[in-house]
Amino acid sequence: MTNASEEPSGSPIEVLTTSKFYVEITLQGSLETIDGYFMECSGLSRSQDVIEIAEVTPQVWGKSSSTKGRVVRTKIPGNVKCDNIILKQGLTISMTMWNWLKAVEDGKWSEQFRDGDITVYDQSDTERARFRFNGAWPVRYKVSDFKADGSEFAIAEVELSVRDFLRIN
Repeated sequence: MTNASEEPSGSPIEVLTTSKFYVEITLQGSLETIDGYFMECSGLSRSQDVIEIAEVTPQVWGKSSSTKGRVVRTKIPGNVKCDNIILKQGLTISMTMWNWLKAVEDGKWSEQFRDGDITVYDQSDTERARFRFNGAWPVRYKVSDFKADGSEFAIAEVELSVRDFLRIN
């Protein structure tokens, strides 16, 4: 029997922090060696619909057993769906993310699907978890508000629709 804080292999379980991650995605036509340094990544979710089936059976039921046709409800797994992934980065002079969105808007969407990985590291900078998203394409590009008296960095937010989201490590 293993300890609750250990994996079956006997190694201790480590809870990972949210601050050590890397988003890897290669964009077509990019001239930059890195297409973006992302400060935040959210929407990493995969879920399954629940289908509820109600059927009437010939079973006798009720206090006097005079009623026929009992309703039986069953739940079964339905379609798997993945939420959109939202990436936030400091606004730069790079046009790469904007050009990707623009290519989709211009009707070249079937050529714009991209796959990528989100890697999570432990405190010693060792890869400990990897998530893969497939068939991603941009659906929204948003820039933070500007204020004349502000001192914050401008943020660009890119929302990606993904076909599939998997944990591979």
